[in-house]
Amino acid sequence: MKKLLIVLFLISIFVCGCEVEKKTQVKPEKQIEKPTEVKRILMVIAPNNFKDEEYFIPKEIFQKEGFVVKTASLNKIAISVEGKRVNTDFTIDDIKFDFDAIVFSGGPGAAVYFNNEKLFEIVRRSYNEGKIIGAICIAPSILANSGILKGKKATSFKSEESNLKQNGAIYIDEGVVVDGNIITANGPKASEEFANKIMEALR
Repeated sequence: MKKLLIVLFLISIFVCGCEVEKKTQVKPEKQIEKPTEVKRILMVIAPNNFKDEEYFIPKEIFQKEGFVVKTASLNKIAISVEGKRVNTDFTIDDIKFDFDAIVFSGGPGAAVYFNNEKLFEIVRRSYNEGKIIGAICIAPSILANSGILKGKKATSFKSEESNLKQNGAIYIDEGVVVDGNIITANGPKASEEFANKIMEALR
């Protein structure tokens, strides 16, 4: 009888020990994937006569890729060359948006910004902070007049070539030109490539 009790006692110790071991086993933690940081793009368009392709095509590409896109202009409503109306998110004097890239669309109306000191301040600050700066068609003249294209390779619509050179830019006659954090394009046909280069720079 004593031997039976001893055997049962030993069995109970062994079983309890196994249970404790199972409970004390640490389960490996699941790897939690960190969400990719969403990049933010501020697009600047003229209040009147901004070029449709140079705004709508890049914006659509940016949004399809998950970028947050906001639009600024002089007015709360901007009208394109083809008469399309855009409700803007900000006026130039009231931009409240922490962006990673600022993109200037072209079209004849963009000339209204050629001497806009408020925009020049935003452009210079963005450049110094290493943010991506894009401009297409005649809009590279905004960058040139702000002073950030000095010694930089850039392109634009042909009408702005002399202005870019006068402001120290190295003019390159190509569809899209990338120099550091500055991306320029020469017109509506380059809109898609322009947008893709901006996305590449943001990734």
